[in-house]
Amino acid sequence: MNRVLLTGRLTRDPEMRSLASGKAVTQFSVATNEYIGQGKEKAEYHNVVCWDRLAQTCGEFLGKGQQVAIEGRIQTRSWDDDRGQRHWKTEIVANHVEMLSGRRKKDYAAEAAANGLAAQAASYSADDGPDGDDDEATAIAAASEPIPEGEEAVVAA
Repeated sequence: MNRVLLTGRLTRDPEMRSLASGKAVTQFSVATNEYIGQGKEKAEYHNVVCWDRLAQTCGEFLGKGQQVAIEGRIQTRSWDDDRGQRHWKTEIVANHVEMLSGRRKKDYAAEAAANGLAAQAASYSADDGPDGDDDEATAIAAASEPIPEGEEAVVAA
């Protein structure tokens, strides 16, 4: 039986790409810790590969530092390079990835910014009332018109 279960943190953002055949593939690495006694740990790093829909999901939602649980199988590939040297690579081919630490920090920042803009827009529309603010609309329209050449001026805010 070839079965791998890992829990660790991503050491870098996932790299997602599409093959010529149209299949999606995402690669990332995960760091795990092994407790070797007397309060000491040893870090181990694992290369992980995901395919198809799982690859798209991992590429979109995972980020460096996130804690994940991975289930899959271990696979060793070999190939010859241009100089005729043989290379070997052992990696985990994931068939299930579970996020243990929630969303990426970038997602929280983007959501907070979007909520802030929505609240700001709501306050502007609430201040305008049913008949709107004609002065503000005039200022916006004037700002969108190009300034004729030679009439540029420095305006202090």
